Amino acid sequence: MAPLLSLSRLIDKLSTLVGKLTMWLILATTLISAGNALVRKFFNSSSNGLLEIQWYLFAGVFMLGASYGFLKNSHVRIDFISSKLSDRGRNWVDVVGIVAVLFPFCIIGISLGWPFFLQAFTSGEMSQNAGGLIRWPAYLLIPVGFALLMLQGVSELIKRLAFLTGKGPDVLNSEDTKSDEQKHLEQLEAQAAAQLGGTK
Repeated sequence: MAPLLSLSRLIDKLSTLVGKLTMWLILATTLISAGNALVRKFFNSSSNGLLEIQWYLFAGVFMLGASYGFLKNSHVRIDFISSKLSDRGRNWVDVVGIVAVLFPFCIIGISLGWPFFLQAFTSGEMSQNAGGLIRWPAYLLIPVGFALLMLQGVSELIKRLAFLTGKGPDVLNSEDTKSDEQKHLEQLEAQAAAQLGGTK
């Protein structure tokens, strides 16, 4: 299990690196969008290339940021069900979900996205808009994003199995993976418990 956990840490580092890059893409998208709006408002001019680069960057944020979101446990969960399960139960649900849902979904995304990218790349497909951009960088985001998400799925599967076999911590209960809402709820519960204890 130790070599697998080392692999998991390596994948986590990659997802963190890509996630931090994605944060800069959000800033770039915001600046380009604001700049384009100002130019359109004050100079009555616009650029199809700038409009399309916004779309490319926005797509990059979602496709490339998915693996980092999975690492940080920020993807949507059905908390009212999982909160009723034991720690082992939650980890088993994740194992089944990763193997039965995530991996097939990513494989489909990669297998459909890669030919789409290759066709655009080899044909030199361009936007039909005047001044538009080449299309293949946007299409490349599809297989790359799904591949990164699948890699992070491998890492999360390793961590869940390590916990279930007693060879690793429960990452679902780690402070690093708790959302701000979960942390806030725990603080409120602790305050309520302290107040109830103080009134007795």
